[in-house]
Amino acid sequence: MRKAVLLVSILALVGAASAQTFVWPQKWTVAKPSEVKRGGTLRAATISDFRTFNPFLTAEADSVPDIISGDRGLVRRDPTTGDWIPYMAESWTISPNKLEITFKIRKGMKWSDGRPITADDWIMTWRIHTDKAVGSNSYDSFFIDGKPITLKKIDDYTIRFIYPQTDAEAFAVASFVPWPAHVFGPVYQRDGAEGIKKMWTLNEKPGNIVSGGPWLIESYRPGERLVLKRNPAFGEWNKDEAGNPLPYLDRYEIRIVKDVNAALAEFLAGNIDMFSPSTVDQISQIRQAIQQGRLDATIKLNASPVASSEFMVFNWNKASDPFKQSLFRSDKFRRAMSHLVNRQAVIDIVYGGFGTPMYTSVYPVLTQWINPKVPKYEYNLQQAAKLLAELGFTKKDREGYLVDSRGRRIEFNLATNAGNTQREQIAKLIVDEAKKVGVKVNFQAIDFNTLVGQLLSSGPDRPFDAIIIGLTGGGLDWPFGSNVVPCKGNLHMWNKSGQCLDPRETLLEKLYYQGRAELDFKKRVEIGYRMQEIEAELLPVIYIAGPNYHPAWNNRLGGEHPDAIISSIWGSREVELTFIKK
Repeated sequence: MRKAVLLVSILALVGAASAQTFVWPQKWTVAKPSEVKRGGTLRAATISDFRTFNPFLTAEADSVPDIISGDRGLVRRDPTTGDWIPYMAESWTISPNKLEITFKIRKGMKWSDGRPITADDWIMTWRIHTDKAVGSNSYDSFFIDGKPITLKKIDDYTIRFIYPQTDAEAFAVASFVPWPAHVFGPVYQRDGAEGIKKMWTLNEKPGNIVSGGPWLIESYRPGERLVLKRNPAFGEWNKDEAGNPLPYLDRYEIRIVKDVNAALAEFLAGNIDMFSPSTVDQISQIRQAIQQGRLDATIKLNASPVASSEFMVFNWNKASDPFKQSLFRSDKFRRAMSHLVNRQAVIDIVYGGFGTPMYTSVYPVLTQWINPKVPKYEYNLQQAAKLLAELGFTKKDREGYLVDSRGRRIEFNLATNAGNTQREQIAKLIVDEAKKVGVKVNFQAIDFNTLVGQLLSSGPDRPFDAIIIGLTGGGLDWPFGSNVVPCKGNLHMWNKSGQCLDPRETLLEKLYYQGRAELDFKKRVEIGYRMQEIEAELLPVIYIAGPNYHPAWNNRLGGEHPDAIISSIWGSREVELTFIKK
């Protein structure tokens, strides 16, 4: 797989797909069209209930809008190469100065209510995402160094993206999902951002949710399940090589379970079709069930490193507690906390030996981007104690916890999302290691939506001390988040004051935009290396480790990727090409 494609090299692809129908290549799956059976229900599970049906308000991974839309726009990546290819667009042209891309929209596409999908849908979606009052998690994606990426309607089926600078992520920007202008537009024009915020709540009638993707909402029961049904309009322009409409499935059922162990139990019982174990115990249980004939399933061990991160982040905006705020903003304190993280124990105990330690924001699977020479503040209790002593914590109180000359104890609250057993285990390991040097950590597992709400809060006094959480996604062309690195980014989660508080934050922001503007891949990697060095020095986020990817699926499913494609980037299958064999 090629990790990145230069903007200039993509010119060769222009005009590669001129047909109105998008044909899903057979090379994306091991199944031939003649082997496919239509109908049936795919059964999955999630440990976090959904927050909204509104595509402009969702912030979580695997959100309902992402699922029903297929999370694809004008372009998508070919999983066999990593190249950008036309999807909802037929073709594109790039201006000589590389600042404009004009897309020809595929004709004949329809929303689930029968209305045509046109340029107006992209224009309206873009306008709503870029209205700061809406609070869209995608807001930052449409700006480069504060300058807007603009969209211009040429005609009903032609749209132009205009970039303020050359952009290595130009096609990633163009891949955003459109939503129906005829649904959201009148509300936005009449009631603005406040009107949008009231739309498509979890109480919305499923029949009112309009989709351009493979799925429609059939029913939703909070805390229990989401049931999706095939969108016939999608199959009118998405077909396999034999001309069969996609998806093959009739339904897609997602059960909401309380935790990972409950999801595993459902998989072992044959009640759900897919599960990705991340601990040696989970892997062992699946393999044993297969060997004993209790489960007819397949598991692919160590398919790839993970395309996500697990990290601990401290809150720099703690105005109500100046003592804690001062600690959390201290390099020495954060380095001491990094020295308390026994990453090898996390890998051995939590991931069963199948994982990779992390010291920067680049996901382990993106090996080409990882700087091997970054400073590492590895597990070392003695060094942690030394740094804390340099901060004035040389004595211990009666309970054995470090205090300064004024008797102030090093103590903070640490939270993660309840039900995520891996993060809960990581947190408990940190609690134990911290106690060894005299740092008191109070751990609490809380509801995921509450956790995210705390993390995304802004202002001078945010309601948390430290959180363990993770990020997924990340670009192959530039693996640094547009909403993470810039100081005003929605996921600049350590500091949501709206301004850079440390000169190194400012430098990271500068390098982020410099790298994003660089079209030469080697030069872009060099800038990425420099960013990781600064990340490792500043430690705005203490990266921990990532598990390997081990997909497992019930053998009643067909349509998985060939082995060469299966990875944490591409997953084990395209749901659109999945079918029920048995």
